[in-house]
Amino acid sequence: MTPVRLEDPMLPTLAELLTLPAFAGAEVVSGQAHLHQPVTWVHVSEVADAARFLTGGELLLSTGSLLARMGDGELEGFVASLAQRGAHGLALELVQVFREVPPALLGASRLHGLPLIVFREEVSFAALTRAAHARILNHGGPALDPSLAPLLDALAETGRSVAFLRAQLGPLLALPARPRSTLLGTLDALLNTNFNMAEAARRLGVRRQTVYYRLEQLRAMLPDLDEPRRQLGLHLALELTRSEAGEALSAAERT
Repeated sequence: MTPVRLEDPMLPTLAELLTLPAFAGAEVVSGQAHLHQPVTWVHVSEVADAARFLTGGELLLSTGSLLARMGDGELEGFVASLAQRGAHGLALELVQVFREVPPALLGASRLHGLPLIVFREEVSFAALTRAAHARILNHGGPALDPSLAPLLDALAETGRSVAFLRAQLGPLLALPARPRSTLLGTLDALLNTNFNMAEAARRLGVRRQTVYYRLEQLRAMLPDLDEPRRQLGLHLALELTRSEAGEALSAAERT
């Protein structure tokens, strides 16, 4: 079944995040043509296989501590993996580890069209992520009361399906197709395993650390995720996206 598409044009682009006061001093050194891409999350990462945890649309922040230990080939592979997994930017602090961007990193970023952003003075990554997430999670539309009373048939018959989906899944439905599909699938696996991380990871075919990373995103986007009544509403909403009504709604949204 095709999931309902309720994309929100207000999801901030990388260019918009760079205008936030917390990002003052940011300098774009590659990928300027791709700053219009929407950013779904901002994550601090100092691991070589960061791409494994991406769902698409992320901006990664790094001090360069790990990158400094990589050779040219490894740096090129690192950038390629980020681009292939749908990252929308890499921000590097040029203070403690690097004073200039390594040529191999810069060349690979330009080759793959990955926006590379540098800070030439010390910045607070906590402040960057806090400001970015506040903007990402506040991307338009009034908050809706997530009522659990209507069931699937009643929702479809009374024309309240879209409102119910927005109330329950809200920010997830505003994401671009790839991260939306990934996080909806992860949410479904978590709900159906009673948040058993090992079993959810097995069903999804990923490592537990990947599920933990995605759960962090889900908790920020979906309030009260641990409440049983909230989980029931999410179950109903996920089922609705897979129903015939969901397909009809998807067609209606596209027109």
